[in-house]
Amino acid sequence: MSLAAEHLTVSYGERAVLHDLDLSIVDNQVTAVVGPNGCGKSTLLRTLGRLLRPDHGRVVLDGRRIDHTPTRQVARRLGLLPQTPTAPGGMTVRDLVARGRNPHLSWLRQFGSEDAAAVAHALDAVGLTDSADRAVDELSGGQRQRAWIAMVLAQQTDLLLLDEPTTYLDLAHQIEVLDLVAALHAEHGRTVVMVLHDLNLAARYAGHLVLVRDGRIHHQGPPAEVLTPQRIEEVFGLRATVLADPHTGGPLVVPRPTGS
Repeated sequence: MSLAAEHLTVSYGERAVLHDLDLSIVDNQVTAVVGPNGCGKSTLLRTLGRLLRPDHGRVVLDGRRIDHTPTRQVARRLGLLPQTPTAPGGMTVRDLVARGRNPHLSWLRQFGSEDAAAVAHALDAVGLTDSADRAVDELSGGQRQRAWIAMVLAQQTDLLLLDEPTTYLDLAHQIEVLDLVAALHAEHGRTVVMVLHDLNLAARYAGHLVLVRDGRIHHQGPPAEVLTPQRIEEVFGLRATVLADPHTGGPLVVPRPTGS
């Protein structure tokens, strides 16, 4: 499974957000897209997932332009979880996850045993089997986000795009969701691309970082190569010390006090 952006320029009205951007997603890897607010992180992910049409350039999925590929075919190969999704009131977890099977259904192929098995497997993967008949709006924030991830898993794609999957979650639930993402990658070899704000969580859970600044790729590579004091100051305007994470050995960003 290959996904790449080639000379991508995307605008909102008169304002260009991405500028002639090139990016090849590393296969079988967890990639985190990081950068300051308004730099184009979510715009990049939404364009990769075909939610936005570029002004110039193209997104290529397995050698074929994604905008020239039927929507249903794209959804069978690429799963996308947007920011802060919402479910209709009263919808059960099982019904939400079952929506992930829609790309595989048609008038000739109705929901059947294969689809039910995929839903059950997705629920089990996120630890929500016992909550399958609960309403989504009754769940905690972390459980709700796991339910949405299960819906994407039920699509049975090898590539997952997650746009800020930890938004509005407390730290414990952020770790819960990112541990799940790490497990899905480790156990099933899925390629994952996620937008994150927290540099330390990105460094801990991703093997590849893409640092975006002003709609362009400023630097990319392993976390230890990307998160240097110089680059952090250049991109975020933040003076920081970078230490070794005592648990992983990866980079740990510690902001320096003002004036030091």
